[in-house]
Amino acid sequence: MNYPKLDRDAIDAELAKLEGWSLREDGLAIVKAFKFANFAEAFGFMAQFALVAEKLNHHPEWSNVYSRVKVCLTTHDSQGVTERDFLLATAMQKAAAGRHD
Repeated sequence: MNYPKLDRDAIDAELAKLEGWSLREDGLAIVKAFKFANFAEAFGFMAQFALVAEKLNHHPEWSNVYSRVKVCLTTHDSQGVTERDFLLATAMQKAAAGRHD
């Protein structure tokens, strides 16, 4: 399924609703670095969202070092940022709120 790529104004409007997310330098993804209390919390967050991402068929690019998780969201099929990225970002932000350091 093809999702329409958002223009810069729409991306900026959606980013204003989120805390700590930003547009990647090339404009093709949104990014955030999460900080958790410890490795178990960080890994638990990733495990939770692995299942969510699989159900949505929308998978993040991410990395984990101890208590930090860096997330990059883009819709590869659309070659840029779409509403799907913001749906996942919003869900991640809500879930992370209870796990932060």
